[in-house]
Amino acid sequence: MIRALVLRTAGTNCDQETLHALKLCGAKPDLRHLREVLKNPKELFNYSILVIPGGFSYGDDVAAGKILANELKFKLKNELEKFVEEKRLIIGICNGFQVLVKTGLLPGSESFTQNSTLTQNDSGRFQCEWISMKTETSRARWLSVLPKMFDLPIAHGEGRFVAADSALLKSLEKNRQVIFRYHPQNPNGSTHAIAGVCNVAGNVVGLMPHPERYVSHYQHPSWTRKLETTQTPGYLFWQGAIQYARSIA
Repeated sequence: MIRALVLRTAGTNCDQETLHALKLCGAKPDLRHLREVLKNPKELFNYSILVIPGGFSYGDDVAAGKILANELKFKLKNELEKFVEEKRLIIGICNGFQVLVKTGLLPGSESFTQNSTLTQNDSGRFQCEWISMKTETSRARWLSVLPKMFDLPIAHGEGRFVAADSALLKSLEKNRQVIFRYHPQNPNGSTHAIAGVCNVAGNVVGLMPHPERYVSHYQHPSWTRKLETTQTPGYLFWQGAIQYARSIA
């Protein structure tokens, strides 16, 4: 069975939904505090999937995800580099996406250098709502199981994706590193309506919407009218991640 590590620290609050989603889709997830992992970093390699879930790590002091990003960058850099090189899967959701961007793991940097950010929404407020998005053809081929258009909930105050410069944006588009876009509305003002990105290899993925919060049709506010018979987009997301992990096992 595919083993997944859900990493938590002070302020993490989406870990239980993430554990449930992984179990539902056939993985064996463990919830571990960062300090446990730091005691024996080699235990990271007992897992095929590492998930950094949503929440407000360390209260989002300094900037959203920045403190946890620095802990990973300076205390687990070698292990994370090897984890990625071995094609194991890293997923960051909402605060986890902010963390991966601020470590430099996304959109991807050999030297762990931050070259983009997730900053305050154009609205200037925290936004918690269901949004429509579309799937892009990306390097994260395991996401191709998702429908072209689907709904997911967002819950963030700093979700606007901004790249360091136009050259990086062009590179992301050319390399097919954009995995999802907000469509038709862009709720937070993200550049190019970007809702999620991956690294060039497709095994490090980050997104602001929450797939762990839509693994059952009953979780959608319009479930009584939608009458869906297929699996939810959130379920397909986690199922695709587990199928990818099996393919590299």
